[in-house]
Amino acid sequence: MKVYFLGTGTSQGIPVIGSNHSVCKSKDAKDKRLRVSVWIYDENYSFVIDCGPDFRQQMLTSGCTKLDAILFTHEHADHTAGLDDIRPFFFKQGDIPIYAHKRVIDNLKKRFDYIFEIENKYPGAPSVAINEVISNQNFVLGNKTIIPVEVMHGNLQVFGYRIDNFAYLTDVKTIEAGELEKLKNLDVLVVNALREEPHSTHFNLEEALNFIALVKPKKSYLTHISHLMGFHEEAQQKLPKNVYLAYDNLEISI
Repeated sequence: MKVYFLGTGTSQGIPVIGSNHSVCKSKDAKDKRLRVSVWIYDENYSFVIDCGPDFRQQMLTSGCTKLDAILFTHEHADHTAGLDDIRPFFFKQGDIPIYAHKRVIDNLKKRFDYIFEIENKYPGAPSVAINEVISNQNFVLGNKTIIPVEVMHGNLQVFGYRIDNFAYLTDVKTIEAGELEKLKNLDVLVVNALREEPHSTHFNLEEALNFIALVKPKKSYLTHISHLMGFHEEAQQKLPKNVYLAYDNLEISI
């Protein structure tokens, strides 16, 4: 199984529009971060977790030509705003399956009503096949069992996902003990780490590292990173063994 980091940035991306921050002016490609998403694939399946405003660019850069499903973590724009850009996949493949909490599906129906329209549908609009993700109910995608992991993003429920011994969690601030049980014996954990300073709805670096120490995966990658984390190369040097700052277009094998 391959995991391709389509984007590793926070909601504004890096560089931030109009910012004079030194990281936003960096020439290092690893300091340029699109909105957060991953592409997971092997010879049997190809799906993404989240579909943000950079989705079109991410698909072109990664070379992804087949999309079996989109798994949504939550409804915030940096995770969902690219939904219209599934059109080329829809034209080739038909309805694109989406998987999300009912609250997220309802939100998408309001914002992208033309995609969900049944009568008098605009002929150029894509269509989706809706699959509701329910807490503590695993589901199968391709030949993989997907385990939803419920976390809290401030007061907002968010789903992370475990596939085999890989888990992807973003926009985490707290997690209940029962959900931690779903994260035992991981080979790779991906988790958000916004910056060094505390934040009200996201792990900061210290909280992310404490969480990693609690879960004890063999290897961890930090994502959903702000320019306030600092330069990629400098921040990486401060991290413990087997903890890495993810960066756009990084690909790993599980």
